[in-house]
Amino acid sequence: SRDYAGKDLVLVGVLKAAVPFLADLARMITFPVEMEFIEASSYGSGTASSGSVRIVKDIGRDITARHLLLVDCIADSGRTLRTVMDRLRERHPASVEAVVLVDKSVRRAVDVPIRYIGIEVPDRFLVGYGLDRAQQYRNLPYIAAVKI
Repeated sequence: SRDYAGKDLVLVGVLKAAVPFLADLARMITFPVEMEFIEASSYGSGTASSGSVRIVKDIGRDITARHLLLVDCIADSGRTLRTVMDRLRERHPASVEAVVLVDKSVRRAVDVPIRYIGIEVPDRFLVGYGLDRAQQYRNLPYIAAVKI
């Protein structure tokens, strides 16, 4: 709230993992914000990233000169965040920053600036609170590591 006070802020959630985190984050911001969603895919139904990111659903509104806070549940290789941030910057916003709840920086394959990080975690496969395994477990109210 302090960093974006007086600015036209749009929270852009990365579907589907970011939904619980984005909802909780939005409730903590002390001024009105707009929410948009973008869907990017690199995992499919597997447990390892394919390394190729595709945009499945893009935001539909004009974001020119607006401040964007890209919200994702996890940063892993960085490819998804980098791809989405680059796509958003093409549309000339005032700024684009990223916030993630969970950062697995040990797996970072591309450089991507993340302004706000909740927690750093080791290289474990995580589920819950939006994170999934083959589209399952997103609804868990906690984050857990699973054995693969």
